[in-house]
Amino acid sequence: MKLTTLLLAGTLICSFPAANAQHNHVIVSPDKLQWMDGPPGLPAGAKVAVLSGDPAAAGLFTVRLKFPAGYVIPAHWHPTDELVTVISGKFQMGMGDKYQKNGLSPQRPGSFMLLPAKMTHYAGADEETIVQVNAMGPFEINYVDPNDDPRKKVQR
Repeated sequence: MKLTTLLLAGTLICSFPAANAQHNHVIVSPDKLQWMDGPPGLPAGAKVAVLSGDPAAAGLFTVRLKFPAGYVIPAHWHPTDELVTVISGKFQMGMGDKYQKNGLSPQRPGSFMLLPAKMTHYAGADEETIVQVNAMGPFEINYVDPNDDPRKKVQR
């Protein structure tokens, strides 16, 4: 049984006014980003800032994700293309069904990655890293190994 769950809840989206400006002029300077605790589909420790659109709804959206040093995202896939740009730090990207440290390719600021729909990949950050993700919603994350899904882990 495949489990697909939205990466971001609607309440998260509504808390950032620019996110609802679907066809309006939007300018967001880095010092005005409103970082929130990461989306429930990612392991704990990530932060998210919604720049445009609504990742939980159909249509184009843009978010920035901030990862702490040592952050790991296990192998997963998305039902839509994902366009990733490294803003700062050192983003590590690997392709395949299992996270392998030796399979990571380091990407520095300015690097761009197009991850086609349903392509399995994994990622990490050696240092605090910010990436920008552009995609079509609703955005979903599906872990290759369901045991890697942080939404299934029991809170203690």
